[in-house]
Amino acid sequence: MTQSENRDTQPSVQDVALIVGGGPGISASCARLFAEDGMRVGMAARNPDKAVMLDLEKTHGVRRYACDASEPASVEQLFKHVVRDLGSLTLLVHNIDGRVPGIVGKKITEADPGMAFDTLRNSAFSAFLVGQQAAQLMLENNLNANGAKGTIIFTNASAALKGFPSSGAFAMACHAKSGLAQSMARELMPRGIHIANVPIDAAIGWTQEDGTRGHRRAGTAVDDNMADPAQIADTYLHLHRQHRSTWAFEVVLRPWIEKW
Repeated sequence: MTQSENRDTQPSVQDVALIVGGGPGISASCARLFAEDGMRVGMAARNPDKAVMLDLEKTHGVRRYACDASEPASVEQLFKHVVRDLGSLTLLVHNIDGRVPGIVGKKITEADPGMAFDTLRNSAFSAFLVGQQAAQLMLENNLNANGAKGTIIFTNASAALKGFPSSGAFAMACHAKSGLAQSMARELMPRGIHIANVPIDAAIGWTQEDGTRGHRRAGTAVDDNMADPAQIADTYLHLHRQHRSTWAFEVVLRPWIEKW
């Protein structure tokens, strides 16, 4: 830390969290937990009128924002609105899978180039855009009691660690996001911004209307065989609360029975 950054250390103030990605799993779980922890919370998606986002607004006071995270102008506008409505950003979660439906399960000889590019743009490029905006804002923050100006967390997947067959576009995007996170960590952690890359090596079983947990392709969760998004959110909050002397960069989450 520079001398000027150390002089700027202040007691903790109310955190402002932004979650980019509006699904009922990790994003919704993070929004609930962060709000219950006392944060002012915003959540962004291409369609902010999703049922889960409307519900979070009613139950937890989460602010809803429309944003196409793959478009620079849309991302820039989002962050301006968040600062205007909620205050200085201290926590960002980028939680966008990015795969377009037609690319899933396609062999490299079959994958449509346009769909592969869209997957890369939706995932890694959107992570670049929101990470850039968040970093610019957080660098202006004072250091909190843990020695941090803010935290940026990238949700990733097991494809960041191993490229599976018939998953070339997604593996490319996940590896790109990991590379971005590594570069940002080396650049920004010495300046007070905690960067974390979290590959989740599992199907994520979010709570359905009937109370069970399940995944659209993996079925119903049995005996904790799927990652629980509420527990993932708890890990994210822990990452945000870590002291700078022991910041974790890459945390791989997987169920106890996952084969790896």
